[in-house]
Amino acid sequence: MSTTKKIFLLPGDGIGHEVMPAMRKVIDWFQSSGRTNFEISEGLIGGSSYDAYGIPLTDRTLEQAKVSDAILLACIGGPKWDSLPFSLRPERGILGIRKEMGLFANLRPAVVFDALVNASSLKPEIIKGLDVMIVRELIGGLYFGEPRGIENSLDGRRGFNTMTYTEFEVERVARVAFELARKRRKRICSVDKANVLESSIVWRETITALHMTEYSDVELSHMYVDACAMHLTSAPQDFDVIVTENMFGDILSDLASTLTGSIGMLPSASYGETGSSGRRPVIYEPVHGSAPDIAGKGIANPLAMILSFSMMMRYSFAMNENANLVERAVQNVLKAGVRTCDIIEKDQTPVTTNVMADSVVKELQHLAQISD
Repeated sequence: MSTTKKIFLLPGDGIGHEVMPAMRKVIDWFQSSGRTNFEISEGLIGGSSYDAYGIPLTDRTLEQAKVSDAILLACIGGPKWDSLPFSLRPERGILGIRKEMGLFANLRPAVVFDALVNASSLKPEIIKGLDVMIVRELIGGLYFGEPRGIENSLDGRRGFNTMTYTEFEVERVARVAFELARKRRKRICSVDKANVLESSIVWRETITALHMTEYSDVELSHMYVDACAMHLTSAPQDFDVIVTENMFGDILSDLASTLTGSIGMLPSASYGETGSSGRRPVIYEPVHGSAPDIAGKGIANPLAMILSFSMMMRYSFAMNENANLVERAVQNVLKAGVRTCDIIEKDQTPVTTNVMADSVVKELQHLAQISD
């Protein structure tokens, strides 16, 4: 049996308490079939952590995350905690763990499954076979820049944030994007707002210099964020890898998710530098949020969570065969017409969260029997 890998689960809030147990069914199948050897623990983050401990991220949760080989996080937040002070809001939990673990690069693939071509808001001929990777800088920019705050002024309350990037911050995330592009179609588009933002000028000039000195084999283009948003909705196939700063990446990746048919289909990975222990901290999570409007109804789509597990096996543990197995199972289940309410098509009956997960497990078993 291979060396045990420590996996830390953070269900978070809202539908996290439904999609995480659904994903566990897939993990349990791999465990029981002897294909993986995971030591699994679970913790609290976000609103659930506030309810239990009075803060959205405890030292214990952070330490458990740091000693794990990979973390699977579902989602955080909800209207229940909207009235809390800013420092205690659930979102401070996820921002805090990203910052404390140095998770500077967020990989968000936007892939259209063949069976969901008609679920997209765009014409099938525009998005069929779409495979775009958005690399978002994760711990800089407006979300973390200082100074920030709210103060009183002669004109009333004044809110302010600082958008700042150093060459070091830009270069390290750009390297991630360039290396990914080398393994894909060798095209990268850097997105900024260099016509009006000084931080974007540094962004563009740093990436251009890195391209010239180390990655001239990769085709580099630049695009303003507003033009990129329009291009994503009209000719998304023109993109391979997109690299951009924190806020732009947050918005563009959500926009790209609508092209795939549902935000409930997309996984992501956030990771930092390899430490002295040789461990590279990584958090895998769905792109979707906590969906409080459907939480507790058992109808959330668990596929983004399941595909996040697949992404974990591929990128953290080089378990490519296992990752391929999960992705094939998801493809086949969708092809068979099994759909949750977010990806339902005409004359189809939606299934529950658990039925979707059970269908994936059943297909995994079928595929395993064929290969064996």
